[in-house]
Amino acid sequence: MTGAVRLEPVDEQNLEPLLSVAVAEAEPADVMPPVAAPAGWSHARREAFREFHRASFAGLDGPGRTQMYVIVAGGEVVGMIRMTRVEPGTVETGMWLGRSARGQGIGKAALRELLAAAAAAGMRRIVAETTPDNRGAVSVLLKCGAELREDDGAVRAEISLDSTPPAR
Repeated sequence: MTGAVRLEPVDEQNLEPLLSVAVAEAEPADVMPPVAAPAGWSHARREAFREFHRASFAGLDGPGRTQMYVIVAGGEVVGMIRMTRVEPGTVETGMWLGRSARGQGIGKAALRELLAAAAAAGMRRIVAETTPDNRGAVSVLLKCGAELREDDGAVRAEISLDSTPPAR
């Protein structure tokens, strides 16, 4: 996969391509909140995926206080990144990539795009949480200037947007 990485707000036009990537290249637990449904990508789980993402259509100022973006690389939807307002000036982020898009620098490029979007939205700080064994996430966070600390089996990250953002 080659080409520039860009973010597009999740909407009805790119929701089905995003779901297709999730079904083909990710486990439900890695891309959405838990749902009481049969295992795997059942019809009920696919519908829950759609509704979970539709809840963010109103963006940071909507009831869900979340803006989700599809990650597009080489002209293809490859994953999702989001920011959720947690307090004034601070958003929490999370992302997932389909298996075929991992290890290519797409995560780092997507997070850098999100940093720019967050700064443009008036945010001053981005926080994230992952696990110590999620080496890909830890690496992306470090490459984007995060300060990390381990606490109770979790890695907590903070990126200040007040300092100079990392070079693109």
